Amino acid sequence: MQTRARRGIRAVQFGLLLNFALASIKVVAGLVGHSYALVADGVESTIDIVASLVVWGGLQIASREADEDYPFGYGRAEALAAAIVALILVGAGLGIAIAALREIRTPHYAPEPYTLFVLLGVIVIKEVLFRRMRDVAATTGSTAVHADAWHHRSDALTSLAAFVGISLALWKGQRWASADDWAALVASAVIMVNAVRVARPAIAELMDRSPERPMIERMESAARGVSGVRGTHKLKVRRHGGAYYVDVHVQADPNLTLHDAHVLSGKVKSAIRASIPQVAGVLIHMEPDEPQSGESA
Repeated sequence: MQTRARRGIRAVQFGLLLNFALASIKVVAGLVGHSYALVADGVESTIDIVASLVVWGGLQIASREADEDYPFGYGRAEALAAAIVALILVGAGLGIAIAALREIRTPHYAPEPYTLFVLLGVIVIKEVLFRRMRDVAATTGSTAVHADAWHHRSDALTSLAAFVGISLALWKGQRWASADDWAALVASAVIMVNAVRVARPAIAELMDRSPERPMIERMESAARGVSGVRGTHKLKVRRHGGAYYVDVHVQADPNLTLHDAHVLSGKVKSAIRASIPQVAGVLIHMEPDEPQSGESA
């Protein structure tokens, strides 16, 4: 868990430094170059900094060892951090939309051409960073890093919208100067969509939603493949950070001694954990495999 958290933290720290540099460049270039879409994009990057700090804090807490107060560990801090990031995205999207609508109704200068080059560089950098963070999230199973990755994709998409808006404003002339602001409005919609994308897995984890069916089937197959197991049922799985905890009822020969039943349960635990390495704990309920009432013996 700590190794996984350290890798996620390093990725978030790198993104944090890059966001700070890009946000400064975009805000200054937007103000000087008369581009509200670029300013809005810079504001979104500034909010990304806050979101990355939240993710960083969540990963730090999640890496703590389990204790008496939190016997299952602190893994849920990741999902909580991701949910907070989603709320931050919603706030950013609403704020940019309100400001863009105000700018649309206010006459202003067309953006400067050099703002396009700023945005082009941002789009490339952010897309590369998104892919890097997404890979880290996939290998670590971190909900928080996944949220931070989509933050970077959101920034790349808002920069793309700003690029299109500024291009139209420069191509069509002063009459199309507000295209820049319409681009900011589109960017706000993109941010809101990404907020939903980030919130869904975080809420699912906080609500103890069961993982995908193929994972459940792999666990059932591993348990039933153990010699001496006659059946399994009531298999329940919940995610806790990057780890999974399993609860399953195992049916076996009713004549087994308590010692033999204990040994068999240990084999089932080992089989499940070998099948899914992310499984941190397995609770086995041993049951006698006896005919139901009304069935022949």
